[in-house]
Amino acid sequence: MTPFEAATHPDPYTFYAQLRHRADLYFDSRLGCWVASGARVIQAIVQHPDLLVRPPHEPVPPAIAQRPSGQVFGNLMRMNEGPRHQCPRHGIEPALTSVSAADIATLVAHLFPITDSSADSLNSLMFKLPVSVLCRLLGFDDHQLDTLSALTGDFVACLSPLASELQLRSADIAATRLSQMFEVLLNDEAGHSAFLNAICPAYRSGTQADRPALIANLIGLLSQTCEATAGLIGNALVALQQQPELLEAVSRTPALVPELVAEAARHDPSVQNTRRFVAKRCVIGNCTLQAADTVLVLLASANRDPAINHDPDCFLLNRPLRQNFSFGHGRHQCPGQQIALAIAAQTIAVLLQRHGTSFIRTCHWSYVPSLNGRIPRFRQQPEIAQ
Repeated sequence: MTPFEAATHPDPYTFYAQLRHRADLYFDSRLGCWVASGARVIQAIVQHPDLLVRPPHEPVPPAIAQRPSGQVFGNLMRMNEGPRHQCPRHGIEPALTSVSAADIATLVAHLFPITDSSADSLNSLMFKLPVSVLCRLLGFDDHQLDTLSALTGDFVACLSPLASELQLRSADIAATRLSQMFEVLLNDEAGHSAFLNAICPAYRSGTQADRPALIANLIGLLSQTCEATAGLIGNALVALQQQPELLEAVSRTPALVPELVAEAARHDPSVQNTRRFVAKRCVIGNCTLQAADTVLVLLASANRDPAINHDPDCFLLNRPLRQNFSFGHGRHQCPGQQIALAIAAQTIAVLLQRHGTSFIRTCHWSYVPSLNGRIPRFRQQPEIAQ
C-alpha cells in the first residue's frame, strides 16, 4: 500500500502506525517525495516558513493554469503564502468564528430536506446541506441553493489530480457561473447578510482588496465546505455503525453528538493528507530537505500518534486534551473548523431525530476515489434480524 492508496483503504491506520514505527520522516523513492507520519515532525513541517503549500515555480497546477478554474485557484488564500494568504484570512476567519451553534441549528433545521432515509438521499444530503447552510449565511436565497451546491461540486472536481478533461470543463463553467452569482450578491449592498457584511469591510482594509480575489475566496469557502464536511458527516456515521454501543449512547443523549463529530474528525478524518513544497534547503528532525523537494504530510497518521493523543486508536467521546490535525495546523489551519464541526453535528442530530437509527444500521459504504480524501459513499443493505 502507498500513502495515497491508504486514504480510501478500509483500514489505513495499521499502515500509518507501521510508517511511524519505521521513521517519522523518510524519503520514499517510489513516490519521489518525503513522507511525514509523526505528529511532532508534522508540527515542525507545517510551521516552517520555507515549506509552502504550492511549489514556488508552479502556483497553479498546470492542468488548470490557463483556465477559469485556475484563475480562482490562484487567488485562494489556502493556496498562497504571505499577504495573499493573510489578507483574505483576516477578513474571513473572524466572520466564520462569529457564527453561533444556534445559528447553524436554525439553518440546518430549515434546510434539511423532507426526504426518505435511503442511502442515495444520505449521499446527496452530505454534500448539499453544508454548502447550502454556508450559502444562506452569505445571503443567497433558498431558490438558488440547488444551483450553488451543484456548481460547487463541479468546481471541486478540478482540485483533484484525478480530474478528467470533462470534469475540468465543467469546473471552468462552474467557476464562471459562481463568480457571476457572487458578483450579483456583492453588488446588492443593501441586501448583504450580517455574515457577508462582516467579511467585506475587513477584507477591503487589507492590502488585497480587489473584487476577483474576494470572489475567489468566497468560492473557496464553498469548495472547502463541500467535500470535507461531507466526509466529516459520513465518517461520524461510519463510527456509529461500527460501534453499536456508541450509536445507542448518542441516540439516547443527543447532546453527545458534538463530541461524536469532534472525535470522528480526529479518529477517521475526511482529509487524510496534504503536501508541502520546499522553497529553500532546510533541516527537519534528522533529515535535510533540498529546495524543490515535496513532502507528503499524513495528517491522519498524526492524529493517531500516541505522542500527542493517549490511547489514540480508541474512540473516546470525552477525550481529554484532544489533539487534531484534521483541519491543518499552523498558519494554514482551516479557519472554518468551528463551523464545519457545528454543521456536521447538527446534521447528524436532525438525521437521528427524524429518521431514528435503523438507516445507520442498514447502510454499508465504500469510499469516493481520492488521493487524499476519505468520504464514504453509502449503499443500503438489508437489516439483519435480531
